[in-house]
Parts: sequence; structure tokens; C-alpha cells
Amino acid sequence: QVQLAESGGGLVQAGDSLRLSCAASGRTFSDYWMGWFRQAPGKEREFVATINWSGSSITYGDSVKGRFTISRDNAQNTGYLQMNSLLPEDTAVYYCAARSGIYTASRPRDFRYWGQGTQVTVSS
Repeated sequence: QVQLAESGGGLVQAGDSLRLSCAASGRTFSDYWMGWFRQAPGKEREFVATINWSGSSITYGDSVKGRFTISRDNAQNTGYLQMNSLLPEDTAVYYCAARSGIYTASRPRDFRYWGQGTQVTVSS
């Protein structure tokens, strides 16, 4: 199995940028798809983005397209989420997740491994 740990969250103002990191340990990181999800208080967990092992397949949620960029560095066993033009509605706990498989997926239940989450708060 793989263990995941997010970092990089914090309090920023609307329009600012933030980069989240997801450090993986355990099994070979490049064996897995990586995904980012977020959950705001009282809301369901929302798909943000996912990337395959090589970076050749990337999918974004509609609410972050054009503002967020997912990437990974398999040599460093680390994934990233670059968040630009942040909005107050981006405020949430952000989770890194991993799954094995051939095809892309965007449902939380498709991902087996999860980090503990990192809080992102965007003030207006």
C-alpha cells in the first residue's frame, strides 16, 4: 500500500496562488494514479483533478479548470496541485488520493489511499 501526506495549505487572499504537495511512501508511487479532492464544511467531497503515472492523462473538475494544475514527480515520490486565481469558494480541506487502474476516475470511492488533508482558506 501507499501512504500519502499533504502539505502546503494555508490562509491566502482571493486572487493569490498556493501550491499543495503530496508526499508518497510505501509502494512505488509511479504505480498509481494520483488525485486531488476537496471538502468544504457541510458539503460532499468534490473531485479536483487526477493524473496518471506518466502525466499523459489529466482530468480536472469543472470548477477549477484553467486555474489549477496537477503534476507529479515520480523520482521524488511527490505530487502537486498548483492553485492560481484562488476564490473564496475554493476554501476547503484538500485531500490527496491514489488508486491503481488503467482508466481515469473521479469518484472518491474509486480511490483507495488517502492523505489526512490540508486546510486551504481563501479570504475575500
